[in-house]
Amino acid sequence: MDGWKTYELGELLLYEQPTKYIVKSTEYDDSYATPVLTAGKSFVLGYTNEEDGIYHKDGLPVIIFDDFTTSSKYVDFSFKVKSSAMKILKPNTKFVLPKYIFYRMQMIQFDHSTHKRYWIQQYSKLKVTIPDMAEQKRVIREIEERLSQLDNGAQTLQKTKQQLAVYRQAVLKEAFKDIEERQMIRELSRVVTSGSRGWAKYYANEGARFIRITDLTRDRIVLKDDNIQFVKLPEKVEGRRSRLKDGDVLVSITADLGSIALVPQNIGEIYINQHIAMIRFNNVAQSEFMAWYLKSDYGQKNLLKNKRGGGKLGLGLDDIRNTLVPVVNNDFAEKIVKAINSRLSVCDNIEKMVDTALQQVETMRQSILKNAFEGRLPS
Repeated sequence: MDGWKTYELGELLLYEQPTKYIVKSTEYDDSYATPVLTAGKSFVLGYTNEEDGIYHKDGLPVIIFDDFTTSSKYVDFSFKVKSSAMKILKPNTKFVLPKYIFYRMQMIQFDHSTHKRYWIQQYSKLKVTIPDMAEQKRVIREIEERLSQLDNGAQTLQKTKQQLAVYRQAVLKEAFKDIEERQMIRELSRVVTSGSRGWAKYYANEGARFIRITDLTRDRIVLKDDNIQFVKLPEKVEGRRSRLKDGDVLVSITADLGSIALVPQNIGEIYINQHIAMIRFNNVAQSEFMAWYLKSDYGQKNLLKNKRGGGKLGLGLDDIRNTLVPVVNNDFAEKIVKAINSRLSVCDNIEKMVDTALQQVETMRQSILKNAFEGRLPS
């Protein structure tokens, strides 16, 4: 194409390490001024009141790039970041408009299955062909006109998901509101422990399942099955003590504190890592009841009241043992669990439809970008 030139991404995007912009405390509050960003799906993790180490407007816009997943976000406002696992990319405006190169990056198909940093050695070496500034402006205008309509629909769908999350908590609040008698978990359990460190060396394509924080969710108590990790263990290894049993309740004790899961029946040999605690209740018949309670606002408030740490929050095993949970009979517990599952199954069905619609939105987004960079959008 006449007037188009080929560049490596590293020529078009100058990178900066994010170290001096990393937030010191994760005690976020929506009333604070400065957003804390990640290049991942969540984008804005929260807001901080820290006043130093802010990436200010005079350096904007930039693209934040996840060095491990290669996902990216366009940023035109002041911010701080959560971790060093990213690059801050400053477009070289002698050659390319910031939004043009951002949209162009969304079309790059890149294998990031190996857990390593990609920008310096690989991603920055990728070549892209860029038109003159006038054509870049035209493409941006056409893309954004179409994406704005799409984004309006996506925002409505996301609001629906947020409303479902509120409804889920309302269901749990209603279920547990009238229970008065409570005891500490230490009085109602036989084991509270966490997993062992250093098991990454045992990772394998088959063997025993190994549970990490990414296998837990915020809105359900089932384990996620979309990214299962296995371990192949030698006969003697420290940590077999943390082999799970059906009905064990799991709690994340670092990072995303308080995520809850229930180990299902007949799951086979399965272990947890050091970031997850396991509660084995004396009365296994009430495990699901307890898991839902710990997921509720009541349970979360009790569980997290003793969280500790500054920039890196955590829960100790004694914090979990000292958490108060309801004392009820089995018939009552079964009745509550049935009511919760009945109501939440309606939420799940609606959310599946919303997720399908959001996938269709993303497909349409990719189609718009593909047509734009193949010159198939009308002038």
